Amino acid sequence: MQHTMKRFDEELDELKQHILVMGGLVERAIGNAVKSMLEQDEKLANKTLDRDRAINALEVQCDEMTRAMLVRRQPAAGDLRFIMGIIKLVTDLERMGDLATGIAKGTLYSLKNPPRVFSNLDIMSEKVQRQVNRALDAFSRGDIELAMTVIEKDAGIDVLYKRMYREMLTYMMEDSHAITSSIILSNVAKNLERISDHATNIAEMVIYMEKGHDIRHVDHEAAARILAGEDVDDVS
Repeated sequence: MQHTMKRFDEELDELKQHILVMGGLVERAIGNAVKSMLEQDEKLANKTLDRDRAINALEVQCDEMTRAMLVRRQPAAGDLRFIMGIIKLVTDLERMGDLATGIAKGTLYSLKNPPRVFSNLDIMSEKVQRQVNRALDAFSRGDIELAMTVIEKDAGIDVLYKRMYREMLTYMMEDSHAITSSIILSNVAKNLERISDHATNIAEMVIYMEKGHDIRHVDHEAAARILAGEDVDDVS
């Protein structure tokens, strides 16, 4: 984006960098939270809880920056889309941080009765973290194709969650001693599934910011048709 006011360019870039820093903190929080569960690491779980404050602080800073830009600059067209997209994106990142905190709390709850089996938690976590990384990379580069990849792959995360949930139910029915730990792991899996949903939201915002298309309530195939320039009225 080119502007006659160089300072506005600098403010937009500064805002983008804040988002990327916040995204990096969220990525680390997710990774540390899951690792704390898999390794039953109390110290790492508490570290994840402590660092959530940094994520929340960045959320506040970004909110203040966007409000100030809207008031001072009165942006239009692409710049307005960018700032509105940032407002949505910041909310998704903050909620991801909260979900990572929830996983870390699950670790602390499970220390007295550690899970005997973690099912596919490591696999699901790896895929979800890849989704978050792709979404942030798509934002950083304005990469529509990568954003569409995030949206497409979210369905696979849903499948993994449902499979893990069924396995946890089986463990609970077979062994009453496994009920508490299985519930905790089910909650962890649900948090990961929701993190993937937020990564998808970010990918959708990238498309809105770059192309001006709101594809939040259409499926992947319909979104691809919209981006290909087909008549929106033909997409159902």
